[in-house]
Parts: sequence; C-alpha cells; structure tokens
Amino acid sequence: MDYEVKLKIFEGPMDLLLHLIHKNEVDIFDIPIAAITDQYLGYINMMEALNINMAGDFLLMASTLVHIKSKMLLPGLNEGEEEEDPRIEITRPLLEYMRFKEVAKDLLEREILDRDVFTRRVQPDFLTGLKDEDPEIDVSLVQLLDAFKQIVEKRMPDVQLTLNLDKWSVKDKTEFIIASLKRKGAIFFYDLFDDNQSVSEFVVTFLALLELVHIGLIKVFQPSHDNDIRLIPLFDGNGERDNEYSL
Repeated sequence: MDYEVKLKIFEGPMDLLLHLIHKNEVDIFDIPIAAITDQYLGYINMMEALNINMAGDFLLMASTLVHIKSKMLLPGLNEGEEEEDPRIEITRPLLEYMRFKEVAKDLLEREILDRDVFTRRVQPDFLTGLKDEDPEIDVSLVQLLDAFKQIVEKRMPDVQLTLNLDKWSVKDKTEFIIASLKRKGAIFFYDLFDDNQSVSEFVVTFLALLELVHIGLIKVFQPSHDNDIRLIPLFDGNGERDNEYSL
C-alpha cells in the first residue's frame, strides 16, 4: 500500500521561493529566473518523490515560473524594446507577501491578553542560566528538505529517491526516533541516517521525522551559531506529549 504524507505544509510556495532567493543571495529585483525555476522544480519533484501532499498553489507557482522563464528566453526582451520585465509578475506578489509577513510578525510580538499581560513570574536564577545560551531558531519544512537533500547527495550521489514500505515502515521508524530521543535526550538531524542504510530507509526515516514534528512530539531547531539541526523530545518518559509544551 502506498503511503502518503498528509502534512499541513506550514510554508507555502512563496516561502519556498523566498528561501531559494535568500539561499542564492540574489536581489529580489534581479532574480535569475532560469536557475531559481530549476531549483524550485527540484524541490517540487523531491516532495512528490517523498509522497508529501502538496497544495495546488505549489504547482501553480511552478507553472508561473516556467511561463516567466519561457518569456525571458524569447528574443527581443533586451533589445531596447519598451517591454515590462516578465519577472515583475512574481516580484510584485513577493514584495507584498514579505510586507504581509512583517506586519504579521509585528502583531505577533505585541502584547496579547493572557499571554504577555498576565505573565508567569520567572525566577532570577533561571534567567541567569539562560544568558550564555544561544537563541534557538525554528527550522522550517523547507530547511528540513534542504538538509535531507544534502545528506542524500553527499552519501548517495546520483541515487534516485525511492519509497519501499515492504521492508521499512513509518511506524517502525517513528518508534526508532522516539527511542533514540528517550535514550539521548537530544540528537542531531544527521544522526538519524547511517551510512549502512539504503536510500529507501533514508526516505522512510525522514517521513517518520516529519510525522513526529507534525503531531508535536519533536521540536526541530538550529542554534544561531551552529549549522547542525537538532531534535529534542516534547514527550515524557512514556512517550506521551509533555503538557509543558502544549500551551
């Protein structure tokens, strides 16, 4: 039976596009559309290979990028003709989306009744202990896909992603990850993947991690001065969700 990952994608096509722009360190007003389109389609293909259920907006964005790319390849664009840059079609909504995210972030940081007004008093000793700790940066789905892609390409170059549930099950791998976290308390992302594993086992392990993140049993973060993604459990010794993190 085929297994489909029905995750609530907490990043949309705009987030993926912005991720690629930042990753390539390019100007939003001068997007190398051919390269960005190819990379975007690569992520789409990867999500399809992993059977991640994507919203139709991802495919719509992919077709938009392909359309813009084809228009950029047409002769006459840079021959003095007074034509609007085809990339404006994507630049404008990107700028609007970025402004929307900034407003949303600003609203989120404002005081909210019962959240910031009536706060729990924290002991001074506890705050002192946190001063030397690096702040945590939440890792997005796109970043997890990026990290997984790098691991596969490094350890298994030129190997196509395959999903074989006859030998490996997502349930078995979720139990393996939970057991590892119970034993160690926290683990690095790359510790989930052993060099002796097959590419199919890599895929099932990654899907199990996404499932655990989705149901709220694992927190995935990255220290600000460290490139290694870390996983910490949000469950108690019995594997039940810790109420401390359910607020």
